[in-house]
Amino acid sequence: MIPRYTRPEMASIWTPETRFRIWFEIEAHAATAMAEIGIVPKDAARVIWEKGSEAVFDTQRIDEIEAVTKHDVIAFLTHLAELVGPEARFVHQGMTSSDVLDTCLNVQLVRAADLLIADVDRLLAALKARALEHKNTVTIGRSHGIHAEPTTFGVKLAFAYAEFARNRERLVAARREVATCAISGAVGTFANIDPSVEVYVAEKLGLEPEPVSTQVIPRDRHAMFFATLAVVASSMERLATEIRHLQRTEVLEAEEFFSAGQKGSSAMPHKRNPVLTENITGLARMVRAYALPAMENVALWHERDISHSSAERMIGPDATVTLDFALNRLAGVIEKLVVYPENMQKNLDKLGGLHNSQRVLLALTQAGASREESYALVQRNAMKTWEHGADFLAELKADADVTAKVPAAELEALFDLGYHLKHVDTIFARVFGEA
Repeated sequence: MIPRYTRPEMASIWTPETRFRIWFEIEAHAATAMAEIGIVPKDAARVIWEKGSEAVFDTQRIDEIEAVTKHDVIAFLTHLAELVGPEARFVHQGMTSSDVLDTCLNVQLVRAADLLIADVDRLLAALKARALEHKNTVTIGRSHGIHAEPTTFGVKLAFAYAEFARNRERLVAARREVATCAISGAVGTFANIDPSVEVYVAEKLGLEPEPVSTQVIPRDRHAMFFATLAVVASSMERLATEIRHLQRTEVLEAEEFFSAGQKGSSAMPHKRNPVLTENITGLARMVRAYALPAMENVALWHERDISHSSAERMIGPDATVTLDFALNRLAGVIEKLVVYPENMQKNLDKLGGLHNSQRVLLALTQAGASREESYALVQRNAMKTWEHGADFLAELKADADVTAKVPAAELEALFDLGYHLKHVDTIFARVFGEA
């Protein structure tokens, strides 16, 4: 985690203090469950809870113990025994390290998912508000970066809203995928611990028991989780790239908010650069990169190895922290985005009406010309506009082969801008609902 790209609430999920507190809760809940079935004295379970709940775990002390034991869970249990006293001998009865580590990781990922879902909700609210604001703000649509046909800036944002609404559903599914608990002992057979303990701990932590966990929770769950984060990041990059293109000097249809006192360049005082969306693009690449090791972690040896552990210590915090930061940055960009309708209209008019070429093509075919002939008639007049800056409608009117099939008055009607926008209400109803 890099402080520059880290928000405190998400970062707190991944601190050693949080991790050790979750470890304690797993152990204490398990001791309570075992007390209910007579494996652990009830007084001992109560003492474990009381002393552990009041304790402040000394991360430095745990590190000192681990330096000797070379085992993080044993180091924690040793420190816990120092705090709890003799009753600590009833901690970790029949459990294995993965029961603690994997269940803790999933608790952390669930908490991270909750924050990410809230982040997406903020972004969705911003996209909806700006889409409704610019529902009828006409702009040119582009394919291959080249003028195509008119759309509205609101439709562009509605497209992004629908995409992130799907991403929200994906995050909810990813949260559900990793919300499992394993307290099943060595190789996952419950040989030394009753399955009821797992059920109890899972309920207390808001998780579901893992149906079969060998000694680890299956990593296909985590692969799906981090792959989902990668998809969300890719959607962020798509929207960020759109804004970057729209901010180019030659286009300038939208622009990141430029605050008072902000500087764009150390050399050129005039610069106003799309630095936020460029930053989001870079961060999205990092989040996507974390998906690959998560997928490679699926293939573990037999019932368990720890080849996944080192990777997860990095990708767990880094992927969630980075995506959390980037989502909030993108929401802020949309909330404050400066939009230039006048430039949109200016750009729309730049090619002399060429965005109506398909309407003319269709009108010619309706008038009896073959598609090939119609295409040739439209294109030869369009190229005059492309190459010489001619007015497309005027060229069509002057072409006897065209007017022989579609009279001038009908050609003029084909240049009605409203024709291209007649179904914007339908699109918005599909995305945002009838209201």
